[in-house]
Amino acid sequence: MPSTFFGLNTAYTGLLASNAALNTTSNNIANVQTEGYSRQQVVQQASDALRVFQTYGCAGAGVDVIAIERLRDEFYDFRYWNNNAKLGEYDMKQYYMQQLETYFDDDGKNAGFKTVFDQLMVTGLQELLKDPSSDTAKSQFIGYAGALAEYFNGLAGNLEKLQKDVNQEIKLKVDEINSLAGEIATLNKQINTIELSGTMANELRDRRTLLIDQLSKIVDVEVTETPIVDTNNPDRETGANRFVVKIAGGQTLVDTNEYNGLECVARASYEKVNQTDIDGLYDVYWENGQEFNLHNPAMGGDLKGLVQMRDGNNGENFTGEIVGVGTTNGGLQDTVTIRADKNYLQDLNKCNLSDQGGIINLGNQEFYYDSWEFSISYDAAGNPVYSYTFTLSDSEKNSARVTNDRVGKMADIGDSVSYQGIPYYMSQMNEWLRTFSQKFNDILTSGYTADNIEGIPMFTGNLAANDDQLDFPDDTRYDSFTHEDFINGGNVPLTVSSSDDSYYRMTASNFDVVAALENDPGLLATKYDISDGVEQSDLLQDLKDFAYDKDKMSFRGSSASEFLQCILADVALNASRANTFYTSFSDVSRTVGNQRLSISGVDEDEEAINLVKYQNGFNLASKMIQTLTEVYDRLILETGV
Repeated sequence: MPSTFFGLNTAYTGLLASNAALNTTSNNIANVQTEGYSRQQVVQQASDALRVFQTYGCAGAGVDVIAIERLRDEFYDFRYWNNNAKLGEYDMKQYYMQQLETYFDDDGKNAGFKTVFDQLMVTGLQELLKDPSSDTAKSQFIGYAGALAEYFNGLAGNLEKLQKDVNQEIKLKVDEINSLAGEIATLNKQINTIELSGTMANELRDRRTLLIDQLSKIVDVEVTETPIVDTNNPDRETGANRFVVKIAGGQTLVDTNEYNGLECVARASYEKVNQTDIDGLYDVYWENGQEFNLHNPAMGGDLKGLVQMRDGNNGENFTGEIVGVGTTNGGLQDTVTIRADKNYLQDLNKCNLSDQGGIINLGNQEFYYDSWEFSISYDAAGNPVYSYTFTLSDSEKNSARVTNDRVGKMADIGDSVSYQGIPYYMSQMNEWLRTFSQKFNDILTSGYTADNIEGIPMFTGNLAANDDQLDFPDDTRYDSFTHEDFINGGNVPLTVSSSDDSYYRMTASNFDVVAALENDPGLLATKYDISDGVEQSDLLQDLKDFAYDKDKMSFRGSSASEFLQCILADVALNASRANTFYTSFSDVSRTVGNQRLSISGVDEDEEAINLVKYQNGFNLASKMIQTLTEVYDRLILETGV
């Protein structure tokens, strides 16, 4: 039969259970405003009954407090983290696309493209057409041309600054990933130390989950937690767990107590991917030296949005099949020839290859190159064949030589990033400027000035050295190279080098008016026929017509004057898409967040009810002890037991 004091012990367990529940309720109320805190509850069960060998069988022995657990549903955590990665991506795109819209906008308050272009091609030409021999009208016209150059110089400067800001933010995000990874690894160690004793580390787990919430917005996360078992007794769990965090499509960042750090390494000037890239763009590596693939399609979060803004080329990176290898410079340097089948690689006006050297991947083997040449030839059927020949760097940069086994394999430079980021818009500006300047200059150089002097070009590009300007010699004019020229030249292809003064070297950054015209407006051609008088203006009329006639100059199927509409259409579409998706994922985030809070959040009203409930339980247990005390007093003191 049970002990005489069995009832007292039973009441005592109820008192302990109610006290634990009151303390837990107090803790919940204290943390009602604590970010990331999960509501806790006492888990209790009836104590093992005592066999009394009586007709009624067993006697209840009270209650046991099994654990104090936090209320959490991992399903909603995983949903929240997955959505958070999308939210972070479009948050970055939305922010930076708004800035791009501002740069390209022409609302009448700032001198945008349409304003400066119409000043040149409408206002300036109309005044010049009234009196083609007027030096004042010529000076005004050239001044408007200078304003157009300044517009593109400023726009390119803004985009370069934007790329620099995005690049710097990538470094900040990488540093933040390292910081969060270090904290998570430390928490894993602390959690396992506590839980090895059988106690749940609720507050530490809450802190870890909050860190993963923050990490999931920066980069996509995949979290797994598995029990660590005793190797000598696989059926026994130790109480510790292996907690693994993977990012960017499955790359391990944290493994229990250890984490893999990331570091940013700035590219050298000879490692540029695009001609328009600023110096010092960051590549990211693991601390062990392995490259962290920033263009992993499975990556998400802020990092993905930033990388696509910084490197987005609309999927138009350099790529082609290797058709030949050779040597140059007395056999000291290798060359590799690559056939260009992509339409955007067959027009140098669209080319955005670096002119300072870079890294080329030849059949999954990387090499440094110093320069390149663009060639046009014709096959037996008279079809044009386009190719690029790269001169690879010497042995100081390349530890191995190129071998013939590379022929037939694919080559590429950079990655295909199917988003219209800063390199895309820079390339679009350069393509328009090169095409427009080429057509404009061709008209001017085909005519004569009022003084019967051959016309000179209007637009050029400034060179960094000695304040020189590009000359654009005829032998770099690949656009006019025909099959007949190829045959008559002895089947010799036309070749344009990356260092030649071709229109490829004209960019929005160095775009300018020819200095000779600025110094002497009288050098501006106004007529086609040298025998015509000074009032003849047929050349000027052609200038006016070509700017608004897409048959004379076409940019993406539009006329030269519609450049802004084409670019703004891209910017507006991307900005609208970013806004739409950001709003959508924000709504999902709030919905999932509310679902999480409905389970793990502290409800003040519910805790108030619990407080009364557990207080009554505590009072009843105390009353039971008091009653039993009186029974024991009577039993012991008055019956003499």
